[in-house]
Amino acid sequence: MTDTATAERAHAPTDRTRLRRAHERGHYDRATIDAILDAMPLCHIGFSVDGKPAVLPTIQWREGDRVYWHGSSASRMLRAAAGAPVCLTVTIFDGLVLARSAFHHSANYRSVVVYGTAEPVAPEDKARHLDRFMEGLLPGRIAQMRAMTDQEIKATTVLSMPLDEASAKIRTGPPVDDEEDYGDPVWAGVLPFRTQTLAPIPCPRLLDGLEVPDAVRDFKMG
Repeated sequence: MTDTATAERAHAPTDRTRLRRAHERGHYDRATIDAILDAMPLCHIGFSVDGKPAVLPTIQWREGDRVYWHGSSASRMLRAAAGAPVCLTVTIFDGLVLARSAFHHSANYRSVVVYGTAEPVAPEDKARHLDRFMEGLLPGRIAQMRAMTDQEIKATTVLSMPLDEASAKIRTGPPVDDEEDYGDPVWAGVLPFRTQTLAPIPCPRLLDGLEVPDAVRDFKMG
């Protein structure tokens, strides 16, 4: 199935993904879910370690119907997550919503929640998926770098899970106050936020004469 066809699919909400409140903010189509995942690499993985909750911040990337993340093979957290139920979340913060009452203050955001089982990627497939991650983040970067060594690949764990149980939640627009409060002399509105990519900072040990690659110079997120 092509990525376009995949994005057009919509999964019926499950008991875990269905929004109970503000249900109008819920989105279950893959186009919306994929767009948020692709716009924000930073995610948080929630799971259980020795019966206690844990949340691990890491970088995620999507390949078709699956979401991937990676880390050190020595990580106790990653070892605990492998083969276990996990919850992956991505959030893009778009602004503070300032209402006429403290109760109705809110935030504008785009978020995705994915539930599933973290599945380890086979050793022989890790390098291929890591290359896809880097190339998706910064096109052309793989060709500019040396290849990973076998030891580096061995030292890296790659996990993934399907996007079968996922939902997006989005809030946009102005504050929604109680009708009787709209006449109050209180400023209300939205304080927008955005993720801004600044100018690249070269490594102090960079060789002379090296230009900033196009993919680095043009990178945008969010």
